Amino acid sequence: MRHAFPMARPGQTIGLLGGSFDPAHRGHVHITREAMKRFGLSHVWWLVSPGNPLKSKGPAPLAQRMAHARSVMTHPRVRVTDIEARLGTRYTAQTLARLTALYPGVRFVWLMGADNLAQFHKWQDWQKIMKTVPVGVLARPGDRISARMSRAARVFDTARISGRASQMLGRATAPAWCFVNVAMSPQSSTAIRASGAWATPAEK
Repeated sequence: MRHAFPMARPGQTIGLLGGSFDPAHRGHVHITREAMKRFGLSHVWWLVSPGNPLKSKGPAPLAQRMAHARSVMTHPRVRVTDIEARLGTRYTAQTLARLTALYPGVRFVWLMGADNLAQFHKWQDWQKIMKTVPVGVLARPGDRISARMSRAARVFDTARISGRASQMLGRATAPAWCFVNVAMSPQSSTAIRASGAWATPAEK
């Protein structure tokens, strides 16, 4: 199974952007490029989630989402992956535990939006995530107040790296997190699905 995973060398700093990517769009591309620049990342891996089998209506098939994501994200230092499906992990903390074991010496940084930080304390083993890898938070200008008020921000207040020092995040020892303002694309997966521009094979 290991040979099917992306290659990475000890010492590299790799950002991990997880999500359903249902579908991927230029907003994902934009924050990926910004994350590489702001946090000093050598690469970014998109972790396209397999979907929740307990939900009656899940995302589009994984193969469809992967193919579309690869057509949208064309950058030599970005890999679109189905790592979670291959690992069989369901929660972020589980995925990170497996990746850090599979890639000794590789520095991983978890990437998220400010909306995720606001409800991060509801994630399974969220404190374990913060203590496992540095976390880079990207948000629209104006989202700073809600991020600062989040439970995760309060609990890990002393682990915060200033936005002016964001390039240090990739080399920081967890727990460490950094919040940077980024001009966001108004495009969203929800809006694309609602417009009918994204359909599963069964819906076509």
